[in-house]
Amino acid sequence: MKLNSKGQVTIPAELRAKHGFAEGDEVDVVEDGNSLRIVHRNPGQSRGARTVHRMRGRATTNRTTDELMDLLRGE
Repeated sequence: MKLNSKGQVTIPAELRAKHGFAEGDEVDVVEDGNSLRIVHRNPGQSRGARTVHRMRGRATTNRTTDELMDLLRGE
C-alpha cells in the first residue's frame, strides 16, 4: 500500500472487519518504538456502541414513537 499526498492509507476491508473498525470510527495513531499502531480512540466501546454514538441525532421524522413502533412490529 502507498501513502497518498495527504499522508493517508487505506486499511484493507478484511483487516477492518477482523479488528472491528467501521466507517466513521475515531482512531489514534500511536508511536510504538519504530512502528505506528492504529487504535480505536474509545477501545472500551463495542462496535455497536460506536455506531449508535455516530448515528445519534441524525434521524429525521414527523412520526411519533408509537407510530414508529407500529411500523417495526407490523401492527
